Amino acid sequence: MTRLRAFLNRQNLSTKVTLMTVGALVMLSAVLFIGTRLLLVQDARAQGEERLDTNMRVAWSVLQRSGPDYAVRDGKLYVGGTPLNDNNAAVDRMKELVGGTATIFMGDMRVATNVLKEDGSRAIGTRLADGPVKDAVLGKGQPYRGEADILGTRYFTAYDPIKDPSGQVIGVLFVGVSADDFYRNVDSLGWHILLLAVVVAVIAAALCMRGARKLFAPLETASATMMRLAKGDNHAEIADTERPDEIGGIARALLVFRDAAVAKEAADREQRQVVERLAGSLAQLSAGDLTAEIAHAFPGTYEGLRTNYNAALTELRGLIGATGESTISIRGSSFEIAQASEDLARRTEASAASLEQSSAALLEIDNGLKAGALAAAETVTRADEAIATVGGGRVVAAEAVDAMRRVSDSATNIDGVIEGLDKIAFQTRVLAMNAAVEAGRAGEAGRGFAVVADLVSALAKRSEEEARSAREQLTVTQSEIVAALGAVERVDGAFEGIAEDVAQVHVLLGGMARSNRASATSVSEITAAIGAMNIATQQNAAMVEQASAAARGLTEEVDRLAAQASLFKVA
Repeated sequence: MTRLRAFLNRQNLSTKVTLMTVGALVMLSAVLFIGTRLLLVQDARAQGEERLDTNMRVAWSVLQRSGPDYAVRDGKLYVGGTPLNDNNAAVDRMKELVGGTATIFMGDMRVATNVLKEDGSRAIGTRLADGPVKDAVLGKGQPYRGEADILGTRYFTAYDPIKDPSGQVIGVLFVGVSADDFYRNVDSLGWHILLLAVVVAVIAAALCMRGARKLFAPLETASATMMRLAKGDNHAEIADTERPDEIGGIARALLVFRDAAVAKEAADREQRQVVERLAGSLAQLSAGDLTAEIAHAFPGTYEGLRTNYNAALTELRGLIGATGESTISIRGSSFEIAQASEDLARRTEASAASLEQSSAALLEIDNGLKAGALAAAETVTRADEAIATVGGGRVVAAEAVDAMRRVSDSATNIDGVIEGLDKIAFQTRVLAMNAAVEAGRAGEAGRGFAVVADLVSALAKRSEEEARSAREQLTVTQSEIVAALGAVERVDGAFEGIAEDVAQVHVLLGGMARSNRASATSVSEITAAIGAMNIATQQNAAMVEQASAAARGLTEEVDRLAAQASLFKVA
């Protein structure tokens, strides 16, 4: 595409118009060829369908000569009493009557056909391929029409189902005509139309080229005239100015361009004269001569430029003279400003150093107070924990006192139980003595009972001794419990005194912590204020140094300005 565009850009207008015309004719020929071919193809298909309908009617009439009914018996397809398997006479008769091809299927297998294989034999025994034909005819019992490729040849095909008296599809009747016979005429006629279109396009291109060259000849002449004017030939002759069409308009425009070029050439001569005189005066001005005025008048409208130049030079001469006088007074003032700025900078630096030291000292005090406040707060926290611990100890001591009292009550109850056991042992011994007396009275018969009475008496005596020992031990235990109860009550009193002392310490430490925090806050505010003063002082010192440097720079600039002003000649 880029190369084609570059090729077209190199051509002249006549060639471009010719190429456009030829392109339009080629497109028209292509559209005509394609449209005609489509119409011919549709017409060929319509003729093929009509031919198929005729062939199908003939094929059915040939088969119905043998009978109206179709059936499959003993693995063969019958029409009436005539078998159709290998009955090629019927399909050959169809071909003799209407031409084309015909095939009889039993189910999906070919049993009679006039379609030949490549080796010349009939295509019997082959099956109908799976596809829309098989689905429509054998699956749905409907006829099918369309194009198909059979053994490498295109055919217009028609398939009708063969049904038995019950309506079941048992076979297929096929007829076909070669599509190439119909399309051959279409191709021939299409190529003739295309050849005619090419011949017409060539003739039209030749006529268009001749007419375009004659039409664009004045434009080529105008183009050549433009090139001469562009090269500076302002005396070129311009033709066709009297024509009323666009070419005449172009010629008249060229005439205007030529007259404008002549006027511009005269203006350029005047401009060169003015520039030469102005350049001489500017050269003197660049050398510092402010008295280099232009005395000779400029031609035409350039006189105003000379007047303005001389007026500007006069103003500049006065400005340079006044600048030389002003630099002397500015030099003295800038020197005094520089000296004052340096003194102020030294004092500001000393103040900044003192403020910085004060800020550092206050910062250390602030850190100490903050640390003390933190320590006091930590001590208060620990005192709170000690109060909580003492409170817990008092609770435990109270629980121990209650437990000791309950144990003392239990010991008293145990004493009553031991006294009861002692009484039981005494009564048991009395009963044993009575039993022994009765056994003695019984004589020999009561000896065994006397032995048991002795044993019971001994057991009762031992029980009395154990009860007496338990009472003694219980007495000792009660005395110990009383002593322990007194000790626990004294511990509870000690815990109460500790809790009161720790509470006082907590109050004192809380006051110390609040005082330290207040002092730390005040010192922090003072530190921040001194820090801000320190920063402001340092900024002032920097500004003073900048002002001093600016004053020294101003002095140097004034010196240079005075030196530069002295180079100009003002009188």
